[in-house]
Amino acid sequence: MKKTIIVFIFLLTTIYSFSQEKINGKITYENNLPLPGVNIYWENTEIGTVTDEKGNFSIPYSSENTVLVISYVGFKTEKVTVIEPKFVTKNLEFDTTLDEVTLTKVRKSLQKNYLTPANVQTMTSKELLKAACCNLSESFETNPSIDVNFSDAVSGSRQIRMLGLTSPYILMTEENIPAIRGASQAYGLSFVPGTWVESIQITKGAGSVANGFESISGQINYEMIKPHDDIPFFLNAYGSTDSRFELNTHFNRKISDKWSTSLFLHGNARVSKNDMNDDGFLDNPIGKQINAINRWQYVDAEKGWVSFINLRYMNDEKQTGQVDFDPDRDKGTTNFWGSEISTEKLDVSSKIGRVSPEIPWRSFGFQNAFNYHKQNSYFGLNEYDITQRSFYSNLIYNSIISNTLHKFATGINFTYDQFSEVVNATDFSRIDNSIGTFFEYTYCNDDDLSYVLGGRIDYHNRLGVFVTPRAHLRYKPFEKTTFRVSAGRGKRSANIFAENQQLFASSRQFQILDTNGKIYGLDAEIAWNYGVSFLQGFKLFGKDAEFSVDFYRTDFQNQAIVDVDNSPQQVLFYNLDGKSFANSLQVDLSYEFSTHFNIRTAYKYYDVQTDYTIGLVERPLQAKHRFFTNIAYETHVKDNGQQWKFDFTYNWMGKQRLPRTQTNPEEYRLKEFTNPFSVMNAQVTKTFSRTFEVYVGAENFGNYQQKNAILGSNDPFGAYFDSSMVYAPVFGAMYYAGLRFKIQ
Repeated sequence: MKKTIIVFIFLLTTIYSFSQEKINGKITYENNLPLPGVNIYWENTEIGTVTDEKGNFSIPYSSENTVLVISYVGFKTEKVTVIEPKFVTKNLEFDTTLDEVTLTKVRKSLQKNYLTPANVQTMTSKELLKAACCNLSESFETNPSIDVNFSDAVSGSRQIRMLGLTSPYILMTEENIPAIRGASQAYGLSFVPGTWVESIQITKGAGSVANGFESISGQINYEMIKPHDDIPFFLNAYGSTDSRFELNTHFNRKISDKWSTSLFLHGNARVSKNDMNDDGFLDNPIGKQINAINRWQYVDAEKGWVSFINLRYMNDEKQTGQVDFDPDRDKGTTNFWGSEISTEKLDVSSKIGRVSPEIPWRSFGFQNAFNYHKQNSYFGLNEYDITQRSFYSNLIYNSIISNTLHKFATGINFTYDQFSEVVNATDFSRIDNSIGTFFEYTYCNDDDLSYVLGGRIDYHNRLGVFVTPRAHLRYKPFEKTTFRVSAGRGKRSANIFAENQQLFASSRQFQILDTNGKIYGLDAEIAWNYGVSFLQGFKLFGKDAEFSVDFYRTDFQNQAIVDVDNSPQQVLFYNLDGKSFANSLQVDLSYEFSTHFNIRTAYKYYDVQTDYTIGLVERPLQAKHRFFTNIAYETHVKDNGQQWKFDFTYNWMGKQRLPRTQTNPEEYRLKEFTNPFSVMNAQVTKTFSRTFEVYVGAENFGNYQQKNAILGSNDPFGAYFDSSMVYAPVFGAMYYAGLRFKIQ
């Protein structure tokens, strides 16, 4: 730890040695929209650059050059006289001497960033529409960096993984406010409707220290649709062959030139019972959800003020278990096995920020959020209730050191969590709180080298005082070549019951072996994450292509081990005694055959091992080898907006180790490894106009189903019942259809 702090301080003290002067700026067009791909160069020289996807640019400054030329097809060429290093902003005007100006550049629905020091990719709303994206847990089926798995055979919930680690090790934020954590970890992704989401940013490796100390394998931040940019009305209706129906509506109103408000309403229901594999259990739970959010946005562009106020309420009811289970008759008995999960959420959040119009590199932001999450549930004879009340506050200030090459962010944040948690009449209630301060320095030279050095110091009532260092470095030797290196430390307290609720749907007995720690008797989880990546853009037969490869390793110094291998009748929780690591290698290639025809393919290799009571072995239900392909084709858009869109996704999963069942009677034993399998999804969308479209699709249309998904389904109250060992689809093929209508 001392060596880490010394290195961290040394790196921060070197920032003044990089003093190459630059001109930085931003190019926009009507309504201050960012304009990517603008050519910027010094007049009568070959020194130039282009703006990135946010319209930002950076170009070396020399007193010998004073006229900056800004040029883009379809816009008037501008010349700006610059006599000293400063931040340049320019709003380009359309060239009215042309008969028609058409911006034909098609934005990619999945964008990789060549300029940021961190390994970040952005999923736009266009990407989210390529599949049956009904909630956030289903939004990643077309993204090769995120693995989507079913967590068990009864709840219907999906679990995501990144770099071989499950979602608790991923920091999940809503507009950079920690959102899906604690009590909401198991089902929280299903509580965010996909139509509410504007974009998703995925960061591999350690995230920014500004967002806290919990990120270990990465960060997923989703941005909600902004009232200032929303359309007056949007409607999405959806129905599927598994009897799931959804309705989403957005209402937007501009109150004044500064105030806008949006009302998002979501409702879904699954009304029929399905048992496609004939094991006597529902393949998906029946139930309903009501979800609403009211967002307010204030924008004063002249003075640089922006603020948001969000009010949200959600109620979700699920019933699952045996087909013949009737909760009014069978709850608490051994007549039929069943489960009910009732969740209620209330969220209030606010954000206020200001960017100085006179000094655009100086800004501050103040975020506050209150969350109330209540879950009452039972799984057969196991009862689990949890209520979490949380408050989060973050104050952040951004500015520069000397010039815009040297940027920094600093601030302070506070987190308060009150948990009322009861497991089978045992009370695990507690209060967690922390306060911390952070500093993050960025050397931003878009031409070749940029890096981020960050650190934070926190006090936590259970974890004590600790330091979290993180660093990201990006080197760009050529225009479309980017190398990245990252390293960082994360620390978190594991919510062992909330994060492993799928194990309640079994006959396993829960046992915590360690008792001296401050979190359920366990110690805090601590891990280091290291990563390298390479991104290369190039032309192949005159068309755009991208190749990337990245490798990340996560080393745990301590981990809350969830051991389901010691005995099929137990789940043990204890502190790591030995090794635990996750190696992740991903190679992917994307190619644009034509303007509207794209293919994206990836191979992933995982080596995830942990020391359990049986020794160092692969973690169960984790495929070592995965292969992914996505093919997307769109016809050209006609003048009236008509268009066809076709999308196909193929996932192949290699064999996975199953938890040990060798001590069970023979009829209740499973193989040591699963068989490899593949899943195929497809969707066709017909756009009839700029306001109306319909879509039809299929998930798992190859109809692959896991055999014996529920162990001991014939005796659910017996000693060998377990529905948590799920590695593949249970329902089989699912077909769906829907429509979208909007008023612009």
